[in-house]
Amino acid sequence: MQVLSPPYRLLLCDLRSDQVLDALPVQQLSLDDYIGKAGAMSGTIPIPNASIAARARAAIVPGRTAVWLERGREIWWGGVLWTASLASDSRGFLGVQVQAGTWDTYLSHRLLYDSLTATATDQFDIARGLIDYVQNTRGGDIGIEYDTAVSGVLRDRTYSRYDLPAVRDLIDQLGAVEGGFEWRIASYRDTNGRRIKRLQLGTPTIRTGHSEIVLDHPGPILSYTWPIDATVRANAWQSRGASDNDNQAADSVPKMSALQLATQDITDGWPRLDGSSDYTTVSEQATLDAHAAADLAAARAGTEIPEVTVDMSRALVSPALLGSTVRLRIRDLWHPETLNARYRVVGLAISPPERGRSESARLYLEAA
Repeated sequence: MQVLSPPYRLLLCDLRSDQVLDALPVQQLSLDDYIGKAGAMSGTIPIPNASIAARARAAIVPGRTAVWLERGREIWWGGVLWTASLASDSRGFLGVQVQAGTWDTYLSHRLLYDSLTATATDQFDIARGLIDYVQNTRGGDIGIEYDTAVSGVLRDRTYSRYDLPAVRDLIDQLGAVEGGFEWRIASYRDTNGRRIKRLQLGTPTIRTGHSEIVLDHPGPILSYTWPIDATVRANAWQSRGASDNDNQAADSVPKMSALQLATQDITDGWPRLDGSSDYTTVSEQATLDAHAAADLAAARAGTEIPEVTVDMSRALVSPALLGSTVRLRIRDLWHPETLNARYRVVGLAISPPERGRSESARLYLEAA
């Protein structure tokens, strides 16, 4: 017997006040969310009559409308509506195609217009201070909440208004150093029924306390891919920073990090593989060295992000899995002894049920 999934609908709200504007059905829905990068949602709102057309015109205002995606009574996704496109097919059926990005995409549209300095400040507090800067400006408060937990890692940071950096980029760079952190803005409904946008911070990674679930292939895992990519692998690294030349008459040269070299790789027989990165606003040597060390650590492993597609009628899968641990058990020709390993969920893409297609989820994983 086929298990029917709860219906999906879009809850459209004013971005600043979160006041509900309308709730509309959605078709051709696609949504994803990640740790470490922005998620996206797209879908088509059908326009079957003049009444729905009037409601949609009033509620769909790209850049000003917030989108909450409900599955039944649960919030499964939230973000900012950025684009809308009215489309008519050959039979005259109308629909509004909408695209939205998770709440963190708003921070890509906010620039630092003032210089900020932090000295011996916990890195979580610096990140929250940047959120406060955004939300304390007139018209900038979109209701992002946070707790007061600390990481125990103190940083010195100076951000110059002359660089006009996007606030999202500053938080990304703050976390992308040795001993850094991960961050995302989660969407959910609390026990009082209130819609929540909450900044999640985790060092060195975000880990949630959900019980480990077991996914089997054959079983709930419908398919999987296991890419192993060495094109981005490196075992030596140097990063460029801001200009290090105080003499305006001389040629300008960037500050350089110390050369980071993974000598164990060379000892183990790997060839020398070089990499580099740019941090044009970083002028402190210690900060630049920390970026280079973190970049080298990431590059040494190459890219190995397994993806598994799961039948949602046979496994308890939801966006709440982000940051939690799953156990994969795969037995096939490649794994005759059965792979049995734990992985952290770092990304999730949902494919709601459509005619002839059951509800499924693609999980993006990294070694736990």
